[in-house]
Amino acid sequence: MAASNPLPGNSDRDRTAPETPTRCLREQSQRDFEVEFLGRILERDPYYADVLRVQANNLARRGESTRALQLDRRLTRLQPDRPIPWYNLACSYAVLGMVDPAFQALQRAVDLGYRHFRHMVRDPDLKALRQDPRFARILRRA
Repeated sequence: MAASNPLPGNSDRDRTAPETPTRCLREQSQRDFEVEFLGRILERDPYYADVLRVQANNLARRGESTRALQLDRRLTRLQPDRPIPWYNLACSYAVLGMVDPAFQALQRAVDLGYRHFRHMVRDPDLKALRQDPRFARILRRA
């Protein structure tokens, strides 16, 4: 009798092969991939501002608010005169229930020129601040 040639992917050897790195990458979400990739960049250069901003946003979206807060703090130290890092810091504080520091950061963002008030009023990250009279005061003063 002639020996049969198994089709690729049908042999026992193919079925028990360990997962390859590319298969792991295919199963990973885009955000998880970015967090891992950008994390490696920040290990090499912890002060790369553009990467810090994107990484903090990714971590916040994954619900890792404490880690996002750490990066937002670092970013405000690197870019103390830019409003967006301060706004993002306010969001991180607010999500974590740290209301007083959130208002301080939000006021700083507005003082530096943050003017996206429609976004501020709708931003779910700032929900904890909206009922506080300081929120309306910041909007009025701006």
